[in-house]
Amino acid sequence: MLEQATQGEDVGIVCGNQIVQLKPVEVVPWEESYVYQEYGVTPAGWNRFKKKMKVRRANGKYISFEGKFDPKNLL
Repeated sequence: MLEQATQGEDVGIVCGNQIVQLKPVEVVPWEESYVYQEYGVTPAGWNRFKKKMKVRRANGKYISFEGKFDPKNLL
């Protein structure tokens, strides 16, 4: 299946009630990444951010949004 995906075929795996798509992605050096070019985030800064978010989620300060986004609710 991986070989099929790398050749451009649509490949999906059913997992519960979802389909997970397999597709090749380009791996780029950090300096070419969006987060670095757009925001100047270093690898060390990104790791600090991930650790901080993990702690906040564990403390219940951030939760996953399970609903449908409605921008009208922001007003």
